[in-house]
Amino acid sequence: MKISTSVVVLVGFALVASLVLVLVAGRAEPPVSGALSTDPTTPPSAKLTATAVPSRVVGVRPRLESIGFSGSGDVSDDAAIWVDSANPRRSVVIADNKDEDGGGIGVFDMNGKLIQFRQDGRIGNVDLRTGFPGGESSAVLVGANNRSTHTLALWTLNTRTRHLSTVNGPSIQTAVASYGFCLYHSKISGKFYAFVTPDGKGFIQQFELLPQSSGLVDAKVVRRLPVSSKAEACVADDDEGKLYVGQEDVAIWKYGAEPDSTSAPVSVDTVGHGHLVAHIEGMTIAYGPEGSGYLIVSSQGDSTIAVYGREGGNPFIKRVKIISSGTIDAVTGTDGLDVTTQNAGPGFTEGLLVVHDESNSGGRTSNLKYVSLSEVLNAS
Repeated sequence: MKISTSVVVLVGFALVASLVLVLVAGRAEPPVSGALSTDPTTPPSAKLTATAVPSRVVGVRPRLESIGFSGSGDVSDDAAIWVDSANPRRSVVIADNKDEDGGGIGVFDMNGKLIQFRQDGRIGNVDLRTGFPGGESSAVLVGANNRSTHTLALWTLNTRTRHLSTVNGPSIQTAVASYGFCLYHSKISGKFYAFVTPDGKGFIQQFELLPQSSGLVDAKVVRRLPVSSKAEACVADDDEGKLYVGQEDVAIWKYGAEPDSTSAPVSVDTVGHGHLVAHIEGMTIAYGPEGSGYLIVSSQGDSTIAVYGREGGNPFIKRVKIISSGTIDAVTGTDGLDVTTQNAGPGFTEGLLVVHDESNSGGRTSNLKYVSLSEVLNAS
């Protein structure tokens, strides 16, 4: 059989390309896996009719709101809840301040009063985990991405004073355009991880958090997940070993959260199918027994909150809007949110949902609304 010159050339190019890929793969770089598609396939549980008629929205009233940070504008957009199980009324809400000049992190009590503020830079999203190894006992670890320095920002919460202290080890660099952040505690290995999302096309970085004998915390990148456009929100389901990522204009994606996971991301729901209006923003997990519970997501484009089941294919359940209540204004332009199913004190004995309000009527800055979780789940 006669082989043409063009075929030989093409084969030669293919062999060279293969050699280059092998050489690149041999470098000591964090693994890259699970590319996000810009044309996702929505699972049956998330599909609507071709007309994508928005589902009905039910209103829920907040119980109280936090005071605003100093300054003006939309400076606070994410929060994490710590519950004092021994004395729930001492629980706190820890919130970011992303102001260009006076940014940092604040601790609010269960009346919305500011207990502490640390001016630690332009803090992005914030998350926390209990049980982090530190010193002679476990600690409440609070983490965030610092947009001013492009580093991880890490603190521990003193549960007696309810104040934060920094535990950053050597400067832990993130991608230059870091945007969002969340934590993960593996039930398989017991290790703690942080995920940092990019402000545009790039990589979601997975860091392993490394406790040091000095009490500080170091970190190393163990995985990179490519994403084709901006993705701020993320949340990890510790019990199920899953990571949810909100690609703002596209979809909610579900990954394996373990650093060696190679499973392809699955689309939970997509923008424009009746439940989500861009941008997809805050995400949080309400844990229930035996894998039950809820994935709660903020739909910024229409200032609503979408509630999905935590189990299986995350079936859609309802859409909720936080409406005004007396002197407390309605939530608009909602971004970050957090939830706990624990008793968080008077008014929140059956759980608490904290929601960011961008346009806080009567205030100079955005603030946080405190909502009874039971009212959200029972609203119909």
